[in-house]
Amino acid sequence: MTDSALPRLAITLGDVAGIGPEVVVRALADESIRAVCQPVVIGDETILQRTANCLGLTSSLDGIEKVVVTTPGLGDVKLGTIDARAGAAAFDCLTTAINLALSGQVDGIVTAPLNKYALHLAGHDYPGHTEILAERCGVREFAMMLYVPSSTDIPVCEPPVCQPAGIKGPHGLAVAHTTLHTSIASVPGLLSQDRIADTIKLTNSFLRRVGCDAPRVGVCALNPHAGEDGLFGDEEARLIRPAVESLQQTGINAQGPLPADTLIKRAVDGEFDGIVAMYHDQGHIPLKLIAFGHAVNVTLGLPITRTSPSHGTAFDIAARYEANPTGMLEAIRVAARLSQTPPPAA
Repeated sequence: MTDSALPRLAITLGDVAGIGPEVVVRALADESIRAVCQPVVIGDETILQRTANCLGLTSSLDGIEKVVVTTPGLGDVKLGTIDARAGAAAFDCLTTAINLALSGQVDGIVTAPLNKYALHLAGHDYPGHTEILAERCGVREFAMMLYVPSSTDIPVCEPPVCQPAGIKGPHGLAVAHTTLHTSIASVPGLLSQDRIADTIKLTNSFLRRVGCDAPRVGVCALNPHAGEDGLFGDEEARLIRPAVESLQQTGINAQGPLPADTLIKRAVDGEFDGIVAMYHDQGHIPLKLIAFGHAVNVTLGLPITRTSPSHGTAFDIAARYEANPTGMLEAIRVAARLSQTPPPAA
């Protein structure tokens, strides 16, 4: 922790052609944010001020500390378009924030979304934020988690589709991903007993960090019906079950492999505190259905705290200035909370 009474959080603008600057400004206009942290905005000051002017929220920037990162031609980027200049700026803002966190000048990072194609056009060949953070922090064991805090009571889906049913677990619900930004065809080859075990351990550690003294972790199968005794694949018997059993022997309360389609329901009902998914959509689809806009992206395994909203750049609405800042607000609140209990030493 820095010496300040409230945690200092570096907040990046993300891809400026998307809704990143808008949700940052809208979040800064929410009085509750200054009650939980000292925001430090990382990005182009002209873009930030222009966004505040368009929203009629110029006062939201009063007293806000800024670290200016300037990219030539960034002011000419059109909202809703893929532009290498925006990708370059997003990368530079992120690396600036990482350096501030690693040097102890801020207590955590909250990132607005970037566009992966714009990032590649700028010459930065990464799948996304998570991989950049892991490389810059020098870690090999990391994972992406979507986390719905216990303070958020979100219905499973809106009527009339079904009756509301909030997440019943006392510590919310956390879903970590064993693999992430890769094709479905690549997933089986990327899975290993060690990789699955590492993700379970990271999930268990995170849950303890948010106050869960005895985490209950459910581990998804890869194949339908948990492989149906090998009928639909052998990854369950060959990789997932051995990983789970090895960790059970160390005292971690993990169960699996369990059919993914029913595991999420059991977790929502409070039977599990965390879930380990085998691939991106296996974890993302159900959690976004349950808590779209409220789920927070947390990068596990880093020596620093990093969160972000679970939504993307939303180029389709960027020029309308009607973005909902709930995801950014939740990401800031979770980062502020996590900064009080820093990640365990590697």
